[in-house]
Amino acid sequence: MSAPWLAEVAERTVAAGLHRAPVARQANGSEINLASNDYLGLSTHPEVIAGAHAGVDAWGTGSTSSRLVVGTTQAHLDFEDDMARFLGAEAALVFSSGYLANIGAITALVGRGDLIVSDTGTHASLIDGCRLSRARVVVVDRGDHEAVRRVLADRSEPRALVVTDSVYSVDGRLAPLRELYAAAREGGATMLVDEAHAVGVRGPGGRGLVAECGLAGSDGLIVTAVCSKSLAAQGGVVAGSRLLRDHLIDHARTFIFDTGLNPAAVGAAHAALRVLMDRPELPLRLRSNAQRIAAALGAPAPDSAVVSLIVGDPVAAVTAAGICRDRGVLVGCFRPPSVPEGTSRLRLTVRADVDEATLDLVADVVRDALAEVGRTDVETVR
Repeated sequence: MSAPWLAEVAERTVAAGLHRAPVARQANGSEINLASNDYLGLSTHPEVIAGAHAGVDAWGTGSTSSRLVVGTTQAHLDFEDDMARFLGAEAALVFSSGYLANIGAITALVGRGDLIVSDTGTHASLIDGCRLSRARVVVVDRGDHEAVRRVLADRSEPRALVVTDSVYSVDGRLAPLRELYAAAREGGATMLVDEAHAVGVRGPGGRGLVAECGLAGSDGLIVTAVCSKSLAAQGGVVAGSRLLRDHLIDHARTFIFDTGLNPAAVGAAHAALRVLMDRPELPLRLRSNAQRIAAALGAPAPDSAVVSLIVGDPVAAVTAAGICRDRGVLVGCFRPPSVPEGTSRLRLTVRADVDEATLDLVADVVRDALAEVGRTDVETVR
């Protein structure tokens, strides 16, 4: 496609420092990777790799069709059962990605004539689910449970849904889940919590912030999670009541019309879940590592695996990330629209399998990179 407007948009994007280009990792690469979401370091764990192989050996490379045709294997059902038990829910349903799980759940639960109360920190998948639902959407400040309470009290719609991330993906801060849930229930609303960055990170044995807050299995509470972060594979999960699972099977378009999650991913995610259940100390080690590197950089103690270092200008953020990469350290670089204007940042996602000496080395590299782009006072980096 050679439409002139594409070239114009590309030029403006580059000038603003917002152009993105995938950088391929090499299989034998020696970089220290603190840009991934492989929080527990399980993507290369022998048992997880064996789980992926076992899935392929038993079922082949693909699920071959929608889950509702012949795309459901016994492996899908076994993983759903164990995932539900792990999250403290009655039942769970696996989608082929976390993005599709959020979109499918929201659009199956609310539509025209309904209300969604979201906040400014939600992930793009939640935002897109809200848009596609065609419900009225009211956005409140992140974590503002009193605003949620006011919106619900003033609504005219009979059905309402409150959506939030438990751990905000950009800066790793925690949502006030107890207060949000109380506001939702008082207002007669259902609440959906995305635990993508909390499973394997927070809660007893890594069961998430919902479990940590004592809300697992609560009435009117739906949990979504992913298999692509702490579980080191791919896929998304919606957990809640058995009635919810049945409803999603009948009404979630991203489940009905999408090919089922492939057997290798199911096998790997299930194996990773078993490793996590066998080693409940992994989330504690992960958070200890995050606190160590944050302290070395003069950043506040993090609530999760994410250490977010605001640079401000997107060009400076890209430059700093490039300096780190050239010195053998991979860090995330977040720019608008992923973050608000003026808050472009380096985003470090720490892993449980990184030793202290490596963390100290990374801190030195990142500190030097920030200094080279004019951010010498790292204590002010939030």
